[in-house]
Amino acid sequence: MKPYIPFTLAVLMLGVASASAPAAAQTNKASAVPGRTIGYVMTHRKWAVYTTPDLKQVCPRGINDGQREHFKILYPDDGTVRTVVDTQLKWEGETWHPSVSPEPYPFREVEGKTGIGLNLDGKVGPKDFTSPDGEKGIDNQLYRAIGCLAGYNSPDQPYVAFYEEDAMRRHSFNTMLIEITEVDDLVNDDEVIVTTYRGLDKVLSDATGKYMAGGTQRVDSRWGKELINTFKGRIKDGILETDPGTFRAPLSIAFGDTGVHELKDARFRLKLTPTHAEGLVGGYAPVWQWYLQLNTGWATHHLNYGRISAPSLWRALMRLADGHPDADGQNTSISAAMEVRFSQVFVVHPDAQPNPATQPKNIAAH
Repeated sequence: MKPYIPFTLAVLMLGVASASAPAAAQTNKASAVPGRTIGYVMTHRKWAVYTTPDLKQVCPRGINDGQREHFKILYPDDGTVRTVVDTQLKWEGETWHPSVSPEPYPFREVEGKTGIGLNLDGKVGPKDFTSPDGEKGIDNQLYRAIGCLAGYNSPDQPYVAFYEEDAMRRHSFNTMLIEITEVDDLVNDDEVIVTTYRGLDKVLSDATGKYMAGGTQRVDSRWGKELINTFKGRIKDGILETDPGTFRAPLSIAFGDTGVHELKDARFRLKLTPTHAEGLVGGYAPVWQWYLQLNTGWATHHLNYGRISAPSLWRALMRLADGHPDADGQNTSISAAMEVRFSQVFVVHPDAQPNPATQPKNIAAH
């Protein structure tokens, strides 16, 4: 026997169902992506370093000394006659050809338990951090190495300022794009493709310098070919997560130098909106490449701004490296994470690759 439903209640139920149907359709329509494709341009990036106001939880033994302090310890003003070759040039040589031999001064690593990043290996180990929101197993040993360096973790954070506020804005060489394709819904989608590119254009900003959504970015498919990488991903509750892949981001800081920051086995975790995206890129940074990029981007003189002693940092990087062991068992990469932000852009792809037969000849080569 079917239950009896009063006529007035049936009318009300029908009205609710009719009203909710357009609302549901509207919600789906709002989160749909035209053309199943959306692009973003990176506006900010910095190495993920957890900080506290007094740094006591992070660096209870204080911030590291820099090259000036170490130089005075190695070559004290005690009346000994020393040459430039035996002092300044020797220091430069050790910067570019570092060793892991002991030093006469300590290196202070991060001792706190909180760190920002991703669980890259799917495990919870004794050296792992716990994220500020409680996620365990965070792999970010680069933070342990640089978290007690003034350049990365101090009130003024000079290197963060250069990366986040200066280099990204002034040098179009640093323009980094991601394009999400095969996306039906920006809130929930079981399968999307994320591709990284280098862009050719300045990032759109308003009169105050604030980055804006809606700009256009042309893809550099020629000189930026090595930066084109693809990731499989998914979106759940507005959060994009990808499978591991190779991430390469162009980098030019201040003096015309150009390079790349690379993360192996990298994955994205980004909160998406139609106009912006922000979150993390985590992976394993090749130790020598990361160290070389630091020293080519910043001369020895400029490393002093952040009280960074390059030879000491090299020893820490090698000691803390936790990925990609070589034939001798020495790890060659170190777990790391970047905090990143993006603004939405329209990505413009080239119609075709340049035809070498139509390109100008290099006269100097003949």
